[in-house]
Amino acid sequence: MSALGAVEAGAGSGAGGGGAALFRPLGAEDGEPRPAEIESLCMKCHRNGVTRLLLTRVPFFRELIVSSFSCAACGWADAEIQPAGSIQERGVRYALAVGSRQDMNREVVKTDCATARIPELDFEIPAFSQKGVLTTIEGIIDRAVMGLEQDQPVRWATDKEVASKIDEFIGKLKQLKEVHSPFTFIIDDPSGNSFVENPYAPQKDEALVVTHYKRTPQQAAMLGIEGEELDEKPADSVEDLRNEVLQFNTNCPECNAPANTNMKLVQIPHFKEVIIMATNCDSCGHRTNEVKSGGAIEPQGTRITLRITDPSDMTRDILKSETCSVEIPELEFELGMGALGGKFTTLEGLLKDIKDLVERNPFTLGDSSTPSKKEKLQEFVGRLQEIIEGKTKAHFIMDDPAGNSYLQNVYAPEEDPELHVERYERTFEQNEELGINDMRTEGYEGAADR
Repeated sequence: MSALGAVEAGAGSGAGGGGAALFRPLGAEDGEPRPAEIESLCMKCHRNGVTRLLLTRVPFFRELIVSSFSCAACGWADAEIQPAGSIQERGVRYALAVGSRQDMNREVVKTDCATARIPELDFEIPAFSQKGVLTTIEGIIDRAVMGLEQDQPVRWATDKEVASKIDEFIGKLKQLKEVHSPFTFIIDDPSGNSFVENPYAPQKDEALVVTHYKRTPQQAAMLGIEGEELDEKPADSVEDLRNEVLQFNTNCPECNAPANTNMKLVQIPHFKEVIIMATNCDSCGHRTNEVKSGGAIEPQGTRITLRITDPSDMTRDILKSETCSVEIPELEFELGMGALGGKFTTLEGLLKDIKDLVERNPFTLGDSSTPSKKEKLQEFVGRLQEIIEGKTKAHFIMDDPAGNSYLQNVYAPEEDPELHVERYERTFEQNEELGINDMRTEGYEGAADR
């Protein structure tokens, strides 16, 4: 029986019982986790062993099913993780430049549909070739070595040339663990549920590049989430959309129960139109909102700098688009593009969201954190709280290459002495991230004919 099948069976049998939560939060206060034990067949000796299932909720990864199997007869043991929550809206790609032995200890969540690559060795672990695992980069390399070594005795007996080449490659993989020279470790997960630890969080990790992308039709088909064709309907006029709150059905990102999402066009004074989307779940009470730009990408990028000098600055309205990064130099803090999504809130609301983002990460302040890292992050959270309470002056910087972010000028239409807005020309790399370099707005008809 699979882990998911066992969960469904357990849920069905307990339908008439108490109202205890199926997925328990993972944390230090949960002193006695109660894994379910199921008698199951050992695939090595074909006798009965024991499968243990722990259903848990981990921040950033929704629900997880942690399973382990052990056989007392032959000693075989195995473990894996399976995401029990919904597939994320976008795929994710982590590219880490491994340059030291410490990097090998970074924690990694690799789902079964993720692909792991090391370009320097032209080495790839294809999707669905391994079970999902919570391990380290060194652990992933060890698993790869173990998988290559298990059939070597047979290869030496049947094809010595192939066996010799595989032994040579195994040696190269083992050398990687010593990090005598830098290499790149890449995890590409179209489901968006894999993760590579940033040990410097909440500061930016220069060696780690995280990219969120839209899945291709082939990747969606691989995950079994091909969308249905939508019937073409005549588009409503902009005036109708501006005066109407649109509502459509969706699923809650927390409990996956049916929910409604409301969408509204809003005009921000002295700025532009934006689209605000809000989702409320009646089943679990989860609430979320997201903001999308209602216009095109601006000709120039925007860099907004606010000097926080008074508690009243916390009430300023703020629009942070998905393409906007946030920086607080006094805390040596940088929030990358795409993190927290698009938001229309106040400065206090955004800073509290950043604080929650740090506190809810199990790899920073959770059980997986080291004492030195936990102390450092608790100090960061304390200093951030002082800024929120107006006890400390600081600079708040928003950098949006698309030019679709906004911070309220409380003196409008006059100049704000504490607010500086700078327009700049985007770099080639920024245009590449926004997809502008590949756009053709003139002469594309002729190019298509050719």
